[in-house]
Amino acid sequence: MNYMPGTASLIQDIDKKHLVLLRDGRTLIGYLRSIDQFANLVLHQTVERIHVGKKYGDIPRGIFVVRGENVVLLGEIDLEKESDTPLQQVSIEEILEEQRVEQQAKQESEKLKVQALKERGLSVPRVDTLDEY
Repeated sequence: MNYMPGTASLIQDIDKKHLVLLRDGRTLIGYLRSIDQFANLVLHQTVERIHVGKKYGDIPRGIFVVRGENVVLLGEIDLEKESDTPLQQVSIEEILEEQRVEQQAKQESEKLKVQALKERGLSVPRVDTLDEY
């Protein structure tokens, strides 16, 4: 078995379609063109895929350079199974609107949760005051 440790094992995946999940929650799909020892990636014909419920939309991004420390997950897409998804593709405008509505609902839910905790005498630290790590 010819195993190469680290990112060198990804050399065989160059020019194949991959899904990349980033630390900030974004999902990118594109063709892997380059990789280095720090897992920095260059993706070609990249789209940013946004999922909301059972719907998704793709925003074209072109060539995308991803710093290795932002990669959470990298996986090859099986081109034969790619179209066999139970999700419905919608327009960019529609998915962005659904994403906005979903985020608003989350914020309202979070406000109600914080308010309920305050009524019980508990305090919750604000997210923006916490360290990222």
